[in-house]
Amino acid sequence: MKPITIKSLIGVLVAVAVGSFIAFAGSHNSVVFGEIPILAGLPVFAVCALLAFGVQWIAYVPAYVFQTEHYYDLMGGFTYVSLVILAVIANPFLDLRGGLVALLVGVWAIRLSTFLFRRVKEAGFDRRFNKMKTIPAQFLMTWTLQGLWVLVTFSAGLAAMTSAQQVPLEGFALVGTAVWLLGFVIEVVADAQKRRFRRDESNTQAFITTGLWSWSRHPNYFGEIILWLGIAIIAVPTLVGWQWVTLISPIFVFVLLNYISGVQMLERSADKRWGEDPEYKAYKARTSELIPLPPKA
Repeated sequence: MKPITIKSLIGVLVAVAVGSFIAFAGSHNSVVFGEIPILAGLPVFAVCALLAFGVQWIAYVPAYVFQTEHYYDLMGGFTYVSLVILAVIANPFLDLRGGLVALLVGVWAIRLSTFLFRRVKEAGFDRRFNKMKTIPAQFLMTWTLQGLWVLVTFSAGLAAMTSAQQVPLEGFALVGTAVWLLGFVIEVVADAQKRRFRRDESNTQAFITTGLWSWSRHPNYFGEIILWLGIAIIAVPTLVGWQWVTLISPIFVFVLLNYISGVQMLERSADKRWGEDPEYKAYKARTSELIPLPPKA
């Protein structure tokens, strides 16, 4: 067995193990299924965790057969929406806080997944998958990691949505919603600015330095981190016992986007492409990497 296959299979097992722990922690104080025989007695949070991975594994099969990554991001958004719908339907005690989380996560998931789907369709490919989609185990690991991404990022909000106790909306909900709105607006505006920049054929070989991108080299990722922090803040009053583990959500998003699959990967790609360009060097020197800040003089 090739080393890359062994590493990929280990990655799948690790992702499932971490997901299982999050499912265990989030299921504390979760409502349980009652009327559906096959699910009777199971925590709704745990079933949502199974669904997060199950959707990915089902989608992986045709994706590998047809060697396509076009629907990867779209399936991520579909999974979030599926979990939202399941949690809403399965929790007879769903309160305004749970409904608020459902609305915010649903809006974000639909907006981002459709945006990324259109981008891939227009480009014709996603270069991240050029090689890995030809390697079964590595491609499977990628889909499995998306299941983990959905579960962990949504874990605090999902804990609030599946909680057996009702907590009236108060300061945490107001602050969390404001934080979410800030992050969502930053992400949407940053994406729109870059999309408009890329549509100009004269910018094919250029890098964006205008709008929010003049204050941060990755403002869209900053917005993503902030909006999930907002969801976690909304969820805080409902958390008890092991559910506090779900507050790893915004930390996970920050680590993932800043150190693993986001900022650093794009920084290396940009350095390889424009690293010797004086204008790019000047842009890097005056512009914050992640947190939007006024450009340095």
